[in-house]
Amino acid sequence: MPDVEKLRELRATNPEAIAEKAANRRQGSLHTPDGRLMLIAADHPARGALAVRGDRTAMADRRTLLTRLMTALDRPGVDGVLGTADVLEDLLLLGALDGKVAIGSMNRGGLAGAVFEIDDRFTGYDAAAVARMGFDGGKMLVRIDLEDPATARTLESAAKAVDHLAAAGRMAMVEPFLSRRVDGRVSNDLSTEAVVRSVTIASGLGGTSAYTWLKLPVVDDMEAVMAATTLPTLLLGGDPSGSPDETYERWGRALAAPGVRGLMVGRALLYPPDGDVAAAVDTAVALVHGQGVR
Repeated sequence: MPDVEKLRELRATNPEAIAEKAANRRQGSLHTPDGRLMLIAADHPARGALAVRGDRTAMADRRTLLTRLMTALDRPGVDGVLGTADVLEDLLLLGALDGKVAIGSMNRGGLAGAVFEIDDRFTGYDAAAVARMGFDGGKMLVRIDLEDPATARTLESAAKAVDHLAAAGRMAMVEPFLSRRVDGRVSNDLSTEAVVRSVTIASGLGGTSAYTWLKLPVVDDMEAVMAATTLPTLLLGGDPSGSPDETYERWGRALAAPGVRGLMVGRALLYPPDGDVAAAVDTAVALVHGQGVR
């Protein structure tokens, strides 16, 4: 159980400790022996996306979130974590990022449910902050709504972020979707055709793709999706629904597609139906590290 009171006191009285911890952190590596990565995603709260299944505020309690994250990061085969500055710095101060890959979440301005959700501004990390902290890369969500002019701004900002991360020698992880509003809410099109189209758009962002990775949803025809790109790709877990066994089976099939290099999963592993984070994470690790890259 993380000592949250100690964290609060340290943040209030010694903010310099964050930079000191970052400078002395033992870093992880994107290049694992088997070429696969198992990463935990924890950037949902900064976009106001707190719900897990029927619990609308599941991710709101920071002590609980940190406890689950530390449990996950402590499991063998978990390579790292994605988060916003507040989450990553809590983990940094707790010593949970030593030897782990760390990815900074960049655009969290498209708050869940907001009228401006597609105008997904870069309100988190930028490339300079990622490099300064010694982190491995930055992740950006790119939702493409062909009926919303704000999409153009998101695309332009993402392209600049790809260039800036590449100049710093850091991974640019792009998570694209074709999206549209349904009954006033943003909905992502998870058809194979839509995901393929989003891949082709995302792959061309920026003046170089040398450091670009993709983060893609699991769809029925992952072979067709992966045929659309040569960029390294991680699969996202998505909103947890259905039984865990069905989810794991879908992940396993998708991980066999050429070019897929692992998983980046958040709520499905951090908040499993039975509450056993370690067991859920161990199952995902076995899926990722149990098969080599194709």
